[in-house]
Amino acid sequence: MSTALLAPETKLITADEYALMPEPTDGNRYELVRGRLVAMSQPSVLHAFVQGNIYFALRSYTNRTRQGRAATDCGLLTERDPDSIRAPDLVFWSYGRMNSDIVPNGFGNVPPELVVEVSSPSNTRREIAEKIREYFAFGASLVWIVEPEDRTVTVYRKPGDGVVLWDDAIVVAEDVLPGFSCPVADFFVVN
Repeated sequence: MSTALLAPETKLITADEYALMPEPTDGNRYELVRGRLVAMSQPSVLHAFVQGNIYFALRSYTNRTRQGRAATDCGLLTERDPDSIRAPDLVFWSYGRMNSDIVPNGFGNVPPELVVEVSSPSNTRREIAEKIREYFAFGASLVWIVEPEDRTVTVYRKPGDGVVLWDDAIVVAEDVLPGFSCPVADFFVVN
């Protein structure tokens, strides 16, 4: 009979402990996923341009309509016991979900209506699918997965049911962003 060596049980990190951690010195960024630190690669320049373009489109919408607010790279407390802190590339909250007078100082615990992830070459399908499920379980109404290499946006209204929009399409989200429309190609402008 053989005996397997078991790795010592590692203590899970809470959201409060994660918030007190110093900035990493190894050049990585981290998310807290069910109590464990998960390294994320640094975004590429293309990723940053695409993220900026989407933020500009969402920010232009919020400035015009006064329907809510958009943010980039903010920590969301998506799960408890064990805790998860995700840092999606962009989010949108309507003022119906997050009052205009409220700006959390710390991790967001109010689910945004829209979550946007700009995919990186290092992201696996499994990682992306896990994030999509987690965002919907947290209370998101809509998730966009943006693929800079393919120049596509996959729109999810529920996990596992995405509609791919190519760069010749127009992205709309009437139920979440009334009056918002933007050519998908505008997300990928880099000049």
